[in-house]
Order: sequence, then C-alpha cells, then structure tokens
Amino acid sequence: MLVDCFEQAQVRPDDFVLACGDGNNRLVRLHWDSWGRRTATATGTDMVNECRPNCAEGRFRGYPVKVTLSEPDQWPTAPDLRRFTKIRLVYPDTAPAPVAKDVTYKLVY
Repeated sequence: MLVDCFEQAQVRPDDFVLACGDGNNRLVRLHWDSWGRRTATATGTDMVNECRPNCAEGRFRGYPVKVTLSEPDQWPTAPDLRRFTKIRLVYPDTAPAPVAKDVTYKLVY
C-alpha cells in the first residue's frame, strides 16, 4: 500500500501528493501497470508548480512520468500492514528543473 499525506492507506491511487506541506507537486492520472507485494509501477503526469514569480502566483506544468514504488516496510501506526517506502520517478522527456530525469525519494509518511 501507499500512505498519503493524511496517513491514509492508498491502493492504486489515481493521484498522489508528493509535496505534503504546500501541495506544489502532485502525481495525477496514474495508470497502474502492476501492483505487487514488492513493487508497483505506473505512468502518469507530475504536476509541478513552477513558483514564478512565487508559489502563490505560480502555474502548474505537467511532466510525463513513470513511477515505481518499492521497499515495502511495516507501517508504524498499523504494524500488520506494509507500505512502500521509496518512490522512483523517471521522466522520459523533460524533468522539472532542477530535478534529474531519474530520481528516487524516500516516502516518510
């Protein structure tokens, strides 16, 4: 499973907020190719606020992305459940600056 910003369990979500603090980065239109015990893969769009001239006035831009979830581990608030702890984003075209075209983040919530 995937745990969202509100510590709610998600399975194959259509969208997922990456920037919990301000909502300026969200995966949308996720289409799951696989959802297994060890990994899950999807394609979708990473909507990123360009924050120009600032984040409040910025516009969101979409970037096609391939998503891989991995490294399931025990969820501390629900020890009988396992949640993915890593997310890898691969941008086939352009990545949002200054992000690399292939980046992995730890999911801490």
